[in-house]
Amino acid sequence: MLTNDYVPGAPDWIDLGSRDTEAAAAFYKALFGWEFRSAGPEAGGYGMFQLAGQTVAALGPLQDETATPAWTVYFESADADTTTKTVEQAGGSVRFPPMDVFDQGRLAGFTDPGGADFAVWQPGTNKGLDRVGAGALCWTELYTTDAEQAKRFYGTVLGWDTEDMPLPPGPEGSSPGTYTVVSRAGGGQEGSHGGIMQLPADMLPAGTSYWQPYFAVSDADSVVATAQEKGGTVLMPGTDLAGVGRIALLRDPEGAFFAVLKPEESAA
Repeated sequence: MLTNDYVPGAPDWIDLGSRDTEAAAAFYKALFGWEFRSAGPEAGGYGMFQLAGQTVAALGPLQDETATPAWTVYFESADADTTTKTVEQAGGSVRFPPMDVFDQGRLAGFTDPGGADFAVWQPGTNKGLDRVGAGALCWTELYTTDAEQAKRFYGTVLGWDTEDMPLPPGPEGSSPGTYTVVSRAGGGQEGSHGGIMQLPADMLPAGTSYWQPYFAVSDADSVVATAQEKGGTVLMPGTDLAGVGRIALLRDPEGAFFAVLKPEESAA
């Protein structure tokens, strides 16, 4: 499962691009108890979400007026420049080229062949999120119209292993389809950190493929109720998944997609 013992290919950072960072900070504080801490005047409004003094995510203003508020998942790279070349060779595109963030690390942003944005973080003094799991990021999930293409692309770029698993049957015995679990190279199930799910285009609420973060909570239904009270939208109410836990899919007041998970005790 997702841990903060980071290795190349694993999620190691996540941030939210917002048009109104003050309102976003208040929304996520109400949901998860996160406190926003500015990274300083030289950071251009960027700062950290913290829980019990540990960094669980980050928040910053959108730099492009045409950009859509969204969560961005970062995966560890041993060399952001080499990863950038591999992305282009594998059919992806570069949203912004590698750049240094002081002595903290080096980052770059991309779009995969299916249209999903993601980024990489090459650690410097900042090794990644302090905390994952309870109250923080616990899973990442790609919704795409072409799972096979996604598996090839991320396998090439990030070295992932993948394992296809059957989904539970749908209504009236409809075809269940498959869910792909992704893990760091050689990590097996213990090294899994996310999944890939193929959906038809008309079932993608973002209108294109996208990465969605899951945050672990102690009460998914309470978070759903609070999200609605604070202006969020419920895309899927609390739903129990055998062997996983209770999940809900949400959209914040600015339109950024995210999910919450109350893990089953056996799956925690």
